[in-house]
Amino acid sequence: MSGTRLDRRTRVTVLVALAANLVIAVAKAVGGLAAGSPALLSEAAHSVADSLNEIFLLAALRRSRRPADRRHPFGYGKERFFWSLLAAVGIFVMGGCFSFFQGFQALTQGTEEKLSGYVAGLIVLGVALVAEGASLLRALYQAHLQGGTGDGLRDPALRTVVAEDGTAVLGVTLAIVGMALHMVTGQVVWEAAASLAIGALLVYVAYRLGRDARDQLIGEAADPEASGRIRALLEAQPEIDSVEALFTMKTGLDSALVAARVDLAPGLDSERVEEVAVRIKRSLARTVPEADQIFLDVTDRLAEEARESPAATGERGGA
Repeated sequence: MSGTRLDRRTRVTVLVALAANLVIAVAKAVGGLAAGSPALLSEAAHSVADSLNEIFLLAALRRSRRPADRRHPFGYGKERFFWSLLAAVGIFVMGGCFSFFQGFQALTQGTEEKLSGYVAGLIVLGVALVAEGASLLRALYQAHLQGGTGDGLRDPALRTVVAEDGTAVLGVTLAIVGMALHMVTGQVVWEAAASLAIGALLVYVAYRLGRDARDQLIGEAADPEASGRIRALLEAQPEIDSVEALFTMKTGLDSALVAARVDLAPGLDSERVEEVAVRIKRSLARTVPEADQIFLDVTDRLAEEARESPAATGERGGA
């Protein structure tokens, strides 16, 4: 499936998540204020953070497909990773920190119980659980189309949506349990504990997403499988004596830079070397489509050793 088509599908997935989170955020905020529920207010902050993050991800999808120019000769593919990093920061600050604040405030100050408000809050959370679950199923379906989930999910925008929706489903469940136990026992500690648990969950998810985005921004190597195919192709060329070094770096979701230093078999003239280099680059581009920037440093090791030998140095010095 082409990158443009995948982007369209991912954009629909992000828009579905955005619409769900905007509606749910308003409902949770109203229900949380009516019930005086710290867990429900924590979930409202969670949904607001997710909504903002979806806007970041939409920006990533649009900006990362811009063509290369003189200022960015390798293109704008890493925009995807940058906006995903901002999304992780949003989850940490707006979701995790606010949830911790609500939990500690409930433990130190308590909350005023309003039975009717709590019933309304539980209804809101039940509706939110259905909506978040539907959004998660859509994201997982898109992940399946893209070839995997978890560590195999390459698209940082889609990975963020899956993480957000999965966290939202778990967070809503924690809030429901905390509110229900608070109503039954009259002990606010249950709801405060739910808020703290939601905060810890969001901080962990933000850390994982931020770490992945950081690795990609500072220059992550291509997948080991792709690197293996590149090395195998180079070593299979009859004109190549050895592959001295191979470097790869992801420059986008489906693009990578490849740089290799190879020693050629002896006896090739300059025209033959140029012809071999062009052929190898074309073979690499066909075998590894994501390798859109390929650089080869070709040397004739025997010729280099002959030029650097003491005898050759003495002859040049005597001349």
